[in-house]
Amino acid sequence: MTRPGFRFSTRFRVRYSEIDGQKIVFNSRYLEYADVAMSEFWRWADLADIGPDWQDAEFNYVRATLDYKQPFRLDDMVEAFVRIERIGTSSMTHRIELCHADTGELHAQVELVSVHVDLATRRSKPIPETVRARLEALG
Repeated sequence: MTRPGFRFSTRFRVRYSEIDGQKIVFNSRYLEYADVAMSEFWRWADLADIGPDWQDAEFNYVRATLDYKQPFRLDDMVEAFVRIERIGTSSMTHRIELCHADTGELHAQVELVSVHVDLATRRSKPIPETVRARLEALG
């Protein structure tokens, strides 16, 4: 399935262990779904050829915003769409839309903000220009 404004998506199925007593996906699982989607997004982006600027880069999530629209249920096929919304000096914002893979209906929207950090000082630092250029190209 395609979704306007998104070049990447990945699919996975709701498992029994992810539902609650109401037989819907437990609320915290939506952030786990966003994390799975981000892992697959970075695999798809394949930025390793940038070299040390990317391989040594460390991004920490500092903010997660989740808007629920409707629940997923056991055995639903989820399609997670991911894009970079914004690239700042030292941060970037991702948008993840969790949709039902069969109907295309939006079930949840997640916004994740991450900051590029220096591991030694634990302070933010500017995103290297080589990395920035590739991130911008991902659109």
